[in-house]
Amino acid sequence: MYYGMGKNKRKKILIVTFMILIIAIPLAIYLYYNGRNHRDNRDNLENNSDKIALEDSNTKDSGDANREDPGNNAQNSGINGDSGNPGNTGPAGSNGNRQDNSSGNTNADNTGNTGTGNNENNSAGQAPGTVYVSPVKKPDAVKALYLTGWTAGTASRLDFFVNLANKTEINSYVLDIKDDDGYVGYESGIPAVREINAWKHKYNADKVIKTLHDNNIYLIGRLVCFKDPVLSLKRADLAVKNKNGGLWRDNNVMTWLDPYNRDSWPYIIEIAKEAVQKGFDEIQFDYIRFPNDGDKSAMIFNSGGEEKYEAINEFLAYARRELPDVPISADVFGIICESPEDTEDIGQYLELIGKDIEYICPMVYPSHYAKGQVVNNVKFPKPDLEPYAVVYNSLVKAKNRLTQLENYKAGIRPYLQGFTATWLKQGNYQAYGPKQIREQIQAVYDAGLTEWIIWDPSCKYPEEAFELEEVLEAEESLEVEEGSIL
Repeated sequence: MYYGMGKNKRKKILIVTFMILIIAIPLAIYLYYNGRNHRDNRDNLENNSDKIALEDSNTKDSGDANREDPGNNAQNSGINGDSGNPGNTGPAGSNGNRQDNSSGNTNADNTGNTGTGNNENNSAGQAPGTVYVSPVKKPDAVKALYLTGWTAGTASRLDFFVNLANKTEINSYVLDIKDDDGYVGYESGIPAVREINAWKHKYNADKVIKTLHDNNIYLIGRLVCFKDPVLSLKRADLAVKNKNGGLWRDNNVMTWLDPYNRDSWPYIIEIAKEAVQKGFDEIQFDYIRFPNDGDKSAMIFNSGGEEKYEAINEFLAYARRELPDVPISADVFGIICESPEDTEDIGQYLELIGKDIEYICPMVYPSHYAKGQVVNNVKFPKPDLEPYAVVYNSLVKAKNRLTQLENYKAGIRPYLQGFTATWLKQGNYQAYGPKQIREQIQAVYDAGLTEWIIWDPSCKYPEEAFELEEVLEAEESLEVEEGSIL
């Protein structure tokens, strides 16, 4: 048909075709490279937005300054991952977890889970499936601060905390692996996590871990377990049910996983395994308990007649089997140091919780004890005003109870209060600064313990609360000299 046209007409068609090609080819090249640059810019913007979101330590996660509900204390109170079947090992004790005074824990984040395009699924230079060996040895006494994922993901803040550790007694940090918003804080390569979009790019795990390890800083990974509004909404079969229908929700309208349901356990352990492979030195389970607020009478569990503390401790036994060479710690309510058995009805039983793990971390925040609370036979009308006495008596009571047991594995590493409990009525709280923090640390030492962690969800820790490294070195040198003289 083309050759049936006149010569002039064919010439016009060729000219038009040639002009179209001249325009189309450069346009296609421009669109290709512009699109690639746009993707790169988008990734950079996401990284920057993460940093901007936390400037001046106004963190988005953990607005829940208190992971223990002060109103619920004693005397006042299927994902089938590769971990295999948790099995039924029988009752083995219990433990508990963060103490929820969830005052405005919005965890607002609009960055999505797109990540940066950089695959963080393996530690630097690590082949898939290999075991990461940390270059950092656990300190003789962990002296740590808690950091949110957003804090670690902000370069200026991370630099600040590295410098703080280099010049003071701080030698460790607790960093969120998965917070109580249900999101892993970095790009996860676990299929079950990716399938439900349960990760956010709060920080680059490989970069942060390397930075801390390069400065000889021990890294503890905080992994929230059963308070998981992401998995429990995506997998309603794993969630706590409401007797009136649907899913049960706590006072902050959050859904929870049912700790009795073993089908969610491998999901948690797979996240822990990935974190260890990336380089976290220790796994610290948080919210490893049953809910403690909301309409508890409306909760429906698939217990099969099992006690709550039996289910919690069986999870820890399962975690130990799956993580045989990894130090494991668990966060528990401070009040269980005083209350007998599982008084709080959340699966925390002091005498049983430490059977299979290295540390229990009671959150002995003075603000979280009820007014008039009795601890170790001492009554505290306004506990927040007596940080030393509350912490000291809580730890002494716990030690006295545990020393009566044989083969109790876990040591005690308490969480101390680094925040001001402004939700308490005027006159019932005080501003917590260097003095109050130091009083609590001294209480730990006077109780015969050596390790501690300070908790502040805003990560605004006063530097003057911590002893300078040069002072500690001078004291150690003096002790050696005195010992040689004797």
